[in-house]
Amino acid sequence: MAQVIVKTGTEKYKTIIKTVNHELIADEPRPMGTDLGPNPYEFLLMAVGSCVGMTLRMYADRKGWDLQDIEIELDQKRVHAKDCEDCESDTGYIHVIEKKLTFEGELTDEQRTRLLEISNKCPVQKTLMNEIKVETLLVTA
Repeated sequence: MAQVIVKTGTEKYKTIIKTVNHELIADEPRPMGTDLGPNPYEFLLMAVGSCVGMTLRMYADRKGWDLQDIEIELDQKRVHAKDCEDCESDTGYIHVIEKKLTFEGELTDEQRTRLLEISNKCPVQKTLMNEIKVETLLVTA
């Protein structure tokens, strides 16, 4: 499992994110923040995109396919549920992540179609597609 420690101090919205081996900065763009790092939604898209890329690389390598390069372009938007034709909810907002894939290499149409299908099997994307429960605990210093 992953463990992350996040600290936000008094420097506007600058947030330090620590994992076991890495330290990153998140922030809000100017003028609200100081734009020292990606914002939280950009980190969310990075998590999906990197997982999709790794999942596709593992699959293509296992199959021995000539997949030279994978580019994943992600965008996130909020739409009114009533305007979403294929959504279960009909009230409030729906968050839509659009994922555009570009594959380079000598691949057949069938291989490209299969890679498109596999891109939806990345564990992070599957996590977002299922019910998520966030348990919040207050720890006193």
